[in-house]
Amino acid sequence: MKVLAQSPCLGFAARFAARLASLAPKLVLVFGAGVSTAALAQDGLIGFVKSVTAEASVTVDGKSIRAQAGMPLHAGFVVKTGPQGRIGVTLRDNTLLSFGPNSEFVVDEYLYAPGSGELKLSATLIKGTLQYVSGIIAKLKPDAVAIKFPGGVVGVRGTEFLLLVEEEKS
Repeated sequence: MKVLAQSPCLGFAARFAARLASLAPKLVLVFGAGVSTAALAQDGLIGFVKSVTAEASVTVDGKSIRAQAGMPLHAGFVVKTGPQGRIGVTLRDNTLLSFGPNSEFVVDEYLYAPGSGELKLSATLIKGTLQYVSGIIAKLKPDAVAIKFPGGVVGVRGTEFLLLVEEEKS
């Protein structure tokens, strides 16, 4: 397992997040068939799939669904990419998550109610690569963000990082 430092130059990501935030109220979402209303209602909306390249999926209630841009995400959904896959996710607080090939990730808990001070992002990178750019939760309450991975936890105190979790070789 390696934690790699990421360059502080991600101005594009910040502009992208600002543009997404301005468009969010205007989005009309169509969710793929095969996902139950109960699965959507299990937790509140935490964000959206923003971009997909090649093979990527979201697992809901044990059922794998091909990921598509605009797909809503809820806590507990598992995001996976294949050997050539890449996926970008934007959370409600403008946290940006980008995954490379052969990645698997789940948001375990997400609270975003800045008015009442309820802020939390707890997630697990099971394998693969994650590029993280902080959103509002990390800016308002840095100790409320934790990204777990086999063998450790990244406590977010900065604004961005790159995490690589390599599979154990036997």
